[in-house]
Amino acid sequence: MIPGQRYISTSEPSLGLGHVLAEENGHVEICFPAAEDVRTYAAATAPLVRVQFAPGDEIEDQTGLKIVVEEITEENDLITYHGAGGSIHEADLLDSLSFIRPDKRLLAGLTDKPRDFDQRLEALRWNALIRRSPARGYTGARIDLIPHQLAIVAEVSNRLYPRVLLADEVGLGKTIEACLILHRLHLTGRANRILIVVPEPLVHQWFVELLRRFNLLFAIFDEDRCGAISPEDESSTTPPSNPFSESQLILCATDFLSENPTRAAQAAEAGFDLLIVDEAHHLEWSEEEASPAYETVETLAQGIPSLLLLTATPQQLGPEGHFARLRLLDPDRYSDLDEFLSETESYGPLATAVEALGNGNIPSNISDFTLSSPRAEAHLRALKKGDEASRALLISELIDSFGTGRVLFRNTRERLTGFPKRLPILHPLKKGTSPYSWLAELLRNLPETDKILLITNSPDAAITVQEKLLAEIHIESALFHEDLSMMQRDRNAAYFQEEDGARILICSEIGSEGRNFQFARHLVLFGLPRDPEVLEQRIGRLDRIGQTGDIHIHIPYGKGSRSELQARWLHEALDVFSEPLKGATTLATALLPQLDELAEASPTSKEFKKFLKDSAKLKSEVTHQLATGHDRLLELGAPPASQSAELLEAIEKADNDERFEKFAIRLFDHLGLDVSDLSERAFLFKRGQRQSDAFADVPEEGLSVSFDRTTSLSREDLSFLTFDHPVFRDALEQLLDGNSGNASFANLATGKGKSILLECAFVLEVIAPSRLHLDRFLPPTLLRVIVDHTGKAQTKAPPATLLKSGDPRRIVSQEAFRRDLFPTMLESAKGVATRASTKPVDTAKALASETIGNQIERLKDLATRNPHIPESEIETLQNTLDETLESLSHARVRLDSIRLIFCQ
Repeated sequence: MIPGQRYISTSEPSLGLGHVLAEENGHVEICFPAAEDVRTYAAATAPLVRVQFAPGDEIEDQTGLKIVVEEITEENDLITYHGAGGSIHEADLLDSLSFIRPDKRLLAGLTDKPRDFDQRLEALRWNALIRRSPARGYTGARIDLIPHQLAIVAEVSNRLYPRVLLADEVGLGKTIEACLILHRLHLTGRANRILIVVPEPLVHQWFVELLRRFNLLFAIFDEDRCGAISPEDESSTTPPSNPFSESQLILCATDFLSENPTRAAQAAEAGFDLLIVDEAHHLEWSEEEASPAYETVETLAQGIPSLLLLTATPQQLGPEGHFARLRLLDPDRYSDLDEFLSETESYGPLATAVEALGNGNIPSNISDFTLSSPRAEAHLRALKKGDEASRALLISELIDSFGTGRVLFRNTRERLTGFPKRLPILHPLKKGTSPYSWLAELLRNLPETDKILLITNSPDAAITVQEKLLAEIHIESALFHEDLSMMQRDRNAAYFQEEDGARILICSEIGSEGRNFQFARHLVLFGLPRDPEVLEQRIGRLDRIGQTGDIHIHIPYGKGSRSELQARWLHEALDVFSEPLKGATTLATALLPQLDELAEASPTSKEFKKFLKDSAKLKSEVTHQLATGHDRLLELGAPPASQSAELLEAIEKADNDERFEKFAIRLFDHLGLDVSDLSERAFLFKRGQRQSDAFADVPEEGLSVSFDRTTSLSREDLSFLTFDHPVFRDALEQLLDGNSGNASFANLATGKGKSILLECAFVLEVIAPSRLHLDRFLPPTLLRVIVDHTGKAQTKAPPATLLKSGDPRRIVSQEAFRRDLFPTMLESAKGVATRASTKPVDTAKALASETIGNQIERLKDLATRNPHIPESEIETLQNTLDETLESLSHARVRLDSIRLIFCQ
């Protein structure tokens, strides 16, 4: 391969014609201009075919010059085509030309059976349905369908370049939301390259969740991996390659990047489409100084178009830290801390008005907030006339009018139902009582089937607890702390989850963030953390959505000691063990110094009792303040669960579609898998003698799957098979990108005279950058055309059951057929398909204009009352609409497959 030669990807023909940029070190780099994409392939196994047109082919160059190829010349391994209208060098070929030619196979007598053609037609139909489906990218997730999560996911995923902070309270599923957004963007082509940055203790948990729930295999990057990909060679004159360019999906630890400026710079230069940062509250920033982790994420965020930040505690670092995270999302919009703080003080009246609307009232001062918005005014007039459907629309308009309403999403427990009770149990220990003896006695008294999670504050403390406990009682236990390797932590966590595994998992503080231990019912707190937010993180390991039983929180403390003061303060004054604490940072900042001053006081003293009373009063005031201001607006602004109804319906419809199940089984069988029934809607697929490349990842022992979501969630041994599953997607791609069924011959007994029919499957498709996601408007659409030997279109297809296999060579070898009859029939069929393409293209344009146009109008209206809406965002959407309509105008009709039918 040499630079300038044209190639097409057989695995992704929709990329159009590519040209070679370079070949070195066994890899070839191909640019696909029409799709705005550059791919690197292993030269020996690349799914590439050299583009070489033949005499008689019609070709076109970038300027619009069209010629019918008459002569071909070659110089320095580069081709020039000559025809009556001029010459076209291969470098100048139109990037969207079609090159796969089923008609050549037919004329060569290389045909498949009629049923293979029918299988291909069915695959084309399903390909269009799937790529247009609103459930695409969502249905493949092996999760329960929870409305509040889907509502946020739908809102964020529909944005062109989402940049948001997901701040659901602990246990409400932020990770699932982020992964669903990721999955949707990835499968629809809007985020091909993804970087996920998480605290080191969570790296393997994210890896496992992405693989187990979403079938996404991320590469874990650390220094060893980067060094192996791009070793430093002091004797080399060329700089080492960027290791972050070697993988599309990368997962790494925050500290790995923040502590290594070279690797951070390489990550920033690698051209990712989406960045996800978990536990974003660890990114510390002030006007005077930013932490290395913050600066690293800031640099990455500046060059990556889509960004998701995750934190359950958006106020953990105070208003300044909250501003710092918003600043990462949009530094232009959030540039002045004082202005941000001043603005948040004005949200109280708006929150009150919005809450009144939500309660079914129309507040008297509502006009104060609607006058600047014609849309809000229209909704208000409709509501006053009795149109209750306008109430939700009006609330949405008002929520949009405040600064962070479009970039920060927060679900709270107050808005949701189905959570377990927290049952705090304080255990006062008399002076001299060993806490380890107490713990052993607790374990003896609890049922042996109960799982117990114990969290303490350091690795040394965790190790000590295990050693002292085992001296008191023989029990299966496991450790989880930062001095263990990630693999060992994962193994110990898995051992704890096993039914016959460890009864107790003893964690340092790292066990309090990110991990899901909701199968346990008992939490033991050894050494209460000073920060109430950290305490909430601890409790959140068990108190999560999906928890089915009440949670018993055990708090041992020494009577008369400093630990009693803190335990009683947290329990009696702040009630943190029974329910999540609002405004924890504010309360801790104000009250912890006072608690420290009482360190030597008696728990029965007047000073301590007064402190408890004052603490409870301040908690009430802070809670009220948050309930009527910025935080309340955030809670009210979270998309209502009802907003997910349409998406939920689409997913459930896809889940229960028996037609898809039957098609998938036929497809796998067609490509060489052996299929065995396991139970209702469950099957075992094993490699057969006809092994296809599409099933290279299917295990030797086979792949056990279920098409039922409930079954797959309860059976870890069954994969959940949907049209998002990579095995299905690879199989469909293998069929459509190959030759199977694209040229077929059949005999048809009609009882009448002899005649010939030509059945053509054209695909109406658009070659455009994947970032536009044009599939939602015009997916590759099957146009099926049948013409007779005169070129006249036929409206009725022969029944597939009457078509029999045959040998085409007796017909296709005749000169009259090759020279006159076949070209006439094919040209006529193409004309019919071209005329038929007008309607779906016009429909797609209208849909695109309506969909994107509504977004533009909404932003324009919003900008009139929300100064945080930049003109550039509106311009970007307008450019997207213009580019979309222009691309749809150049939709092409491509011949995908043909079947010649000899009637006799």
